[in-house]
Amino acid sequence: MNIINGNITSPKGFSASGIHAGIKKAKKDMAVILSEKLCSAAGCFTTNKVKAAPVIYDMKTVKNPVKAVVVNSGNANACTGDRGLKDAEDSAAFLGELSGVKAENILTASTGVIGVNLPMDTIKEGIKACFSALSDTYEGGEDAAEAIMTTDTVPKKACAEITIGGKTVTIGGIAKGCGMINPNMATMLCFITTDAVISSKTLQTALSAAVKDTFNMISVDGDMSTNDTVIALANGMSESDEIKEGTAEYDEFLNALFYIARDLAIKCAKDGEGATKLIEAHVYNAKTKDDARLMARSIVSSNLFKAAIFGSDANWGRALCAMGYSGADFEPLKVSLTFKSDNGSILVMDEGKPVIFDEDIAKTVLSAEKINVEVDTAEGSEEAFAWGCDLTYDYVKINGDYRS
Repeated sequence: MNIINGNITSPKGFSASGIHAGIKKAKKDMAVILSEKLCSAAGCFTTNKVKAAPVIYDMKTVKNPVKAVVVNSGNANACTGDRGLKDAEDSAAFLGELSGVKAENILTASTGVIGVNLPMDTIKEGIKACFSALSDTYEGGEDAAEAIMTTDTVPKKACAEITIGGKTVTIGGIAKGCGMINPNMATMLCFITTDAVISSKTLQTALSAAVKDTFNMISVDGDMSTNDTVIALANGMSESDEIKEGTAEYDEFLNALFYIARDLAIKCAKDGEGATKLIEAHVYNAKTKDDARLMARSIVSSNLFKAAIFGSDANWGRALCAMGYSGADFEPLKVSLTFKSDNGSILVMDEGKPVIFDEDIAKTVLSAEKINVEVDTAEGSEEAFAWGCDLTYDYVKINGDYRS
């Protein structure tokens, strides 16, 4: 695998755009991603019972060949009733008409304020402007990455190349997300493009596998969005051999897809609203993979632990407490816990017993921008990683006046 500086327009046959349509006051707020050819498509969506209209629409439509995706930010089109569903379908139909396909070949996505209907005149004018601005350049992908942002401070992108049957296959992705981030689904919007030759069924299998240990393992604030969506599109324009399950080529493709998903997931966690530090929890030597996942996710989801990390306070008992209510099966008296960062490392619990440590050294370790929490449960051979961020005063400020 070759990691490259690219995005969703890096794979052959994809173009994108991002413009200011007028949903927001000044920032870019609408994007279109389009393929020259109809794509195999796959999707993973929020498990929240309250699903936004575009999620409901996409869960049905993603089973079809897909030509393009239209995305707006600033308005979630969630909790908008029958009109919301009609607006999502009308947006797809409008872009489909411009693209020469039916509404059933267009996906939609929205992010922003819940409970407000889409301004459809603005949406349609924005779609026309986006369609006119489509570009297969790197800049086109960057514009789209910027247009899908809400409270994000930076656009998020990733790209990689692999070789299948002597042909270069490229996978690119963009994502947004820094609030309403909690495990069990993607906790954000993410769009992945590839010129691989792969069926929708196989692409769905690969995407679901990649999501499980990436987007499902991040947490910022414990709130699960109504709009969480990850879409993958494959147009086959690399003309490589078809990627099939159970082959070495599939394993190579999955590895690259996992890299893209993991990189974007970590960037979302790092950019958590008001965050100053990235937290990576690594639970290893667990009885089962599910146990490791539960414990790692619980650590990065604990508001008490996140607050301690913000204050550079080595209050490791909060991490152990979070493991205890995670639902995982483990023996606390066997656990060892270490904090690590670029500033050093410090063992704070050794085989179930507290370790007397230097508080000044601990504070130095926890003052870095990335904190690793290493947890050895000493009961098996399974491991899992989860990512989160510290909980700061600014998180409350940002969400106290989100609508205004």
